[in-house]
Amino acid sequence: MFRVVFVMDIFNRNVVLAKGGVRENYRPVSDSSAVCRTSAPMEIVESLRPREVYIADLNALQGKDPLNINAEIIREISLKADTMLDFGISFLKDVDKALSIAGTAIIGTETGTLAVIKDAASRNPGRISVSIDVKHGKILKQDPEIPEDPFEVVKLLNELPLKDLIFLDLDRVGTASGFDPEFLRKLAETSVHDVLLAGGVRGMEDLFTLNSLGVKGALVATAVHSGSVHPEVMTLGLKG
Repeated sequence: MFRVVFVMDIFNRNVVLAKGGVRENYRPVSDSSAVCRTSAPMEIVESLRPREVYIADLNALQGKDPLNINAEIIREISLKADTMLDFGISFLKDVDKALSIAGTAIIGTETGTLAVIKDAASRNPGRISVSIDVKHGKILKQDPEIPEDPFEVVKLLNELPLKDLIFLDLDRVGTASGFDPEFLRKLAETSVHDVLLAGGVRGMEDLFTLNSLGVKGALVATAVHSGSVHPEVMTLGLKG
């Protein structure tokens, strides 16, 4: 089944809406959402009932105190939905911390090294997802061991017992600007893991298109809050 994963960016215990990957410009989701009147994470989850949730802990990601302010809420959410957590993992100790409060830890190329990805996957098979983070068409990375070419990154990751792979296009996050279908088709064909797209989904038609390309899921927030993606597909899946 095609997976529609609901994204929540949490800052100071409130959900904010991402736009273009510029985190300083994120505003409380209740300011603009057509489907929820609150920015309280648990209230949103209980209202929309997503099967899967991707949480970006912006306090941790940006190094803004108090760093642990969102941990309790994330743990509560993980009891209600399958939860993937991104808080800027750089070290193995970060992986252990993430997995103590959520089911899946996200390691992004922006912050994680290839060595940490390999160690984390071998110690926690099926509980690590890797995010290939891209901005301005280039992979964001600190580690020179991570290739510049996304297809080469995928081939390296094929050898690891990962849960799945996320292609995160930061330029398209919150923009509803679409995606490159041929690139995603090739990426999905290259990967032995499920490939999920983050960034650019405009509406329901895009979800069907991604499904036809062999992409196994999409991370959505803006399209849900605008009403372009029906909230029920996060619970019932994509039909039709």
